[in-house]
Amino acid sequence: MQSNFLKERLFIGGEWIETEDTHQVYNKYTGELYAEIALADEEIVDRAIEKAVHAHKQIDFPVEQRYEVLMRAAELLQQNQASFAETIAIEGGKPITDAKVEVSRSVSTLQIAAMEAKNLVGEIIPNYNAAGRFLYTVKKPVGAVAAITPFNFPLNLVVHKVGPALAAGNPIIIKPASDTATTTVKLCALLEEAGVPSGYVQCVVGSGRTVGEQLLNDERIAHYTFTGSPAVGKHIQQTIGLRKATLELGSNSATIVHHDADVAKAATKVAKMANVNAGQVCISVQRVFVHETVKEAFLETLINEVSRLKVGNPLDSETNVGPMISEKEAIRIEQWVEEAVADGAIVQTGGKRAGNIFYPTVLTNVKKGMKVVDEEAFAPVVSVSPYETIEEAIALVNDSKYGLQAGIYTSDLNLSYQIPYLLDVGGVIVNDTSSFRADQMPYGGVKESGNGKEGPAYAIQELVETVTVVVNLEE
Repeated sequence: MQSNFLKERLFIGGEWIETEDTHQVYNKYTGELYAEIALADEEIVDRAIEKAVHAHKQIDFPVEQRYEVLMRAAELLQQNQASFAETIAIEGGKPITDAKVEVSRSVSTLQIAAMEAKNLVGEIIPNYNAAGRFLYTVKKPVGAVAAITPFNFPLNLVVHKVGPALAAGNPIIIKPASDTATTTVKLCALLEEAGVPSGYVQCVVGSGRTVGEQLLNDERIAHYTFTGSPAVGKHIQQTIGLRKATLELGSNSATIVHHDADVAKAATKVAKMANVNAGQVCISVQRVFVHETVKEAFLETLINEVSRLKVGNPLDSETNVGPMISEKEAIRIEQWVEEAVADGAIVQTGGKRAGNIFYPTVLTNVKKGMKVVDEEAFAPVVSVSPYETIEEAIALVNDSKYGLQAGIYTSDLNLSYQIPYLLDVGGVIVNDTSSFRADQMPYGGVKESGNGKEGPAYAIQELVETVTVVVNLEE
């Protein structure tokens, strides 16, 4: 076994902890060992929760300090952009150009969270029917927060949970995806350097069956924030009972291309956004519904653009599509495509696998009942289907158990105003694909896409308790 790999520890209560058991993190393109990360056992998880609870009850973290820590963390992250991007590319398989964008977005997310810490205020309530009394509210931290994060954005989706938690004054315990946990460990070191108080950030690495279950069953944790599959999201909600959770779950996001759209522009953007991070994005374009009068022109451009994407080493700045997170996942999507083809789907381009690389794929002649249509592909696969009327297109988008985001390309101003009321999704993107996200906007879905909103200003409101205060002025 090679010796030139990273050896990472866990961050608990302001201390770095080694353990006997470790998790191996591999370079997703070369297969070489990249890092060994300490694994948390039951005692370490209990200590992490204990430190978080102690910090919440005993260690003051005033708004001014929250702001300073988050702004300093953003500054340090900007200074270390190259290092973080390289780690994301190696352990996550994300092309280095996209990894750099993720770091830049994370810097912005931390800055937004810092500013929102200063905006966290209560309100004065009108006192009609309460004569002689002054009514107002205050916001206070909910307590210890557990964040369970995925592999596909190993920095920005962690920051979207850490930033608001700290801005609201809550300690947080992070359980990152094990195969991309190096990025989270590096973030903890950066937050330590930024001056986060002891106990306000913990990192525990381990499986959902052990570490995850222990976190869910410990009633000292006040709030859970999770990004992942609907099955796990449902399990979390069932396990934690009345405690609160923000759940960002699955999607098979759709984009409509109407007859009055700029078809070439739409096809070019779909080709890119269906394949960013090898399609492993919650709002990746998976289903495209194109008006029958422009379908052929759309497909011609789409197939040409997808065929030109460079697939390969994520550390190569020219690479557009890197490997998937594992060969197991690449085999899964290969099987889904083969099942669809056996049921009548046509592969217009792609459809091939090499190890954990699945080549960007365009499917036509798909139908309800195929996994590539009904389920979350989470892979570089997009399907294109025609429609006759906009009512039919809306029905096709809504015919899904998911409802995260949808896009529509149209030059009809009236339609662009109406469509948000007609689509059963949490976000509607006009004249762009479903894949757009700005880090300051409210982000979250309906149905099996989850509940609650991310985006620092919106996430913070779910991480505080609103306390009503009534002052009797007549006494």
